[in-house]
Amino acid sequence: MNNKKVLQNVLFFLCAALVVTAVLFTFSQNKPQKILIYSEVVEHFKNQEVSEYTFDVGSREMQIKLKDGQELKYIAPSAIWMREDIRDYIKEHNEKNPDSKIKENITPPRETPWFLSILPNLLMAALVFVPVFMLMKRFSGGMMGDPISNLGFAKSKVKNAFEEKHKVTFQDVAGSEEEKDELKEIVEFLKFPRKYNEIGARIPKGVLLVGPPGTGKTLLAKAVAGEAGVPFFSISGSEFIEMYVGLGASRVRDLFDQAKKNTPCIIFIDEIDSVGRHRGSSDRGGSDEREQTLNQLLVEMDGFRSNEGIIVIAATNRGDVLDSALLRPGRFDRRIMVTLPDVKDREYILRVHAKGKPLAPDVVLGIVARATPGFTGADLSNLLNESALLAVREGSKSITESQIGKSIMKVIVGTEKRSKIINDEDKKITAYHEAGHAVTNYFCPNHDPVHEISIIPRGFAAGYTLSLPEEDRSHLSRKEMIENITVLLGGRIAEKIIFGDVSTGASNDIFKATEIARDMVAKYGMSEIMGPVAYEDYRNEDASGKFVLPVGKTYSEKIASKIDDEVKSIISKCYEESEEILKNNVDQLHEVARFLIENEKMSKEKFNEIMLQSQLHKTNNN
Repeated sequence: MNNKKVLQNVLFFLCAALVVTAVLFTFSQNKPQKILIYSEVVEHFKNQEVSEYTFDVGSREMQIKLKDGQELKYIAPSAIWMREDIRDYIKEHNEKNPDSKIKENITPPRETPWFLSILPNLLMAALVFVPVFMLMKRFSGGMMGDPISNLGFAKSKVKNAFEEKHKVTFQDVAGSEEEKDELKEIVEFLKFPRKYNEIGARIPKGVLLVGPPGTGKTLLAKAVAGEAGVPFFSISGSEFIEMYVGLGASRVRDLFDQAKKNTPCIIFIDEIDSVGRHRGSSDRGGSDEREQTLNQLLVEMDGFRSNEGIIVIAATNRGDVLDSALLRPGRFDRRIMVTLPDVKDREYILRVHAKGKPLAPDVVLGIVARATPGFTGADLSNLLNESALLAVREGSKSITESQIGKSIMKVIVGTEKRSKIINDEDKKITAYHEAGHAVTNYFCPNHDPVHEISIIPRGFAAGYTLSLPEEDRSHLSRKEMIENITVLLGGRIAEKIIFGDVSTGASNDIFKATEIARDMVAKYGMSEIMGPVAYEDYRNEDASGKFVLPVGKTYSEKIASKIDDEVKSIISKCYEESEEILKNNVDQLHEVARFLIENEKMSKEKFNEIMLQSQLHKTNNN
């Protein structure tokens, strides 16, 4: 905070304190006093106890001195309080006692200056308007313009990270080597623009970072600013949008005006999809607030206004919904895909976040990296933090392998609910349900192997069977998807085989199985009957990746009926396959379920041991 802002804050608080003090003083001077009963005043005069009195007509205050020397004070109800009965008592006393007359002194009302009479009203007005005026001046940066600008609404809520003491560099970004290589050109241009200008090269005005949440897009943008040593203005796309039309566009203008004063610099807009979606998609037409904000952003990035030396970096996980005008050359003309880290990058990320955290000798970060496929950088950071918290909770001086394993389960599945009371019947149903998943999984060669089985509730699940891939994969084959459905149905089928009935515990399994089957038919073209045709567009997805129905269906009712039939056919075949596996291996099903009922948890080593022994026993019997 500079000296000017400090002085403004001090003056503001001094003015507020002065106004409050003046008003309190004014009211304290006019504080009403207790008014004595009129009959008591009359009684003193009637009993001839008064030796002298003073009455101020202006303030209606009466000072009475009694013959015994006592002094009393009364506040009269009005300026004409001296009534006839009081005057009669005084007149009668003075006639009977000429030597000891009651001394009287009646002071006429004083003339009050006009400015003193309106002073309380002025102080009250100042109490209301001075703080409001100071706030308006403070929020608007002292600019006197339209009322909305004075209130500071049109000011962008930008944060300048260049003022931070610790500057982020590429060394702070673990992994993402290819992404860093592409961004190093931006750094070189900001540091040495002359060598680019001499050869006629034009640096991209905008860089769009696209990738899943938690992959380090914001960190990469900060690293560019830190490496180049230039100001870094960051703002979220949602902060442009308000209920008042025109405010978003005003904030965009203000943002670029601030950036122009600090060139060369970087503007970082996080979650730009909240303001940069396709125009014309709104039901209100093309004049809504979001579209006006987008139009202003387009003008600022590559319009009639010159913004040399300003590089805009934006981040989103929905690059497919951005307006095409935003992505054309001259605006966001470079797109960098920030993907999930592979096993090598995960180990590097773990090493960065493990700094300052004592690890036990049994912790091998390479093994942890292999056990966390699909984890983002944010997930890995959270994993080590949860492990450190667990170590403190258990009174350990270092983070052990067991604590990291527990934290992995917490991140993936949720917190264990050991205090939840479960009756024996529900426990048995859950044990056989999870055993059904695990046994079916064992006989599906393309499915990820079982890592852990538990019947302890976690999150909303009564139990879980966790399968982890042995290596990173980018694609799923049709066989793998079929086996995924088969394993998902294993819990429901195990319940039916053992208990002759089914429960609601398989509702989420059935939903996931149906979703996979529908994607196979309508999205990936994996149905022989429907052919290699995409009936549902993967671009019609929300932020969580769920399919959203388009405004108009892209296929007929006849096709929709065929899709439903094919989805049901796939699930039915997988159901029959899963049922055959469990019926042929019912002994293993009982063995796994029995162990879970007694121990509540089963590791992958114990599961493989039980399955192998059962297989050998079955072979010997045959």
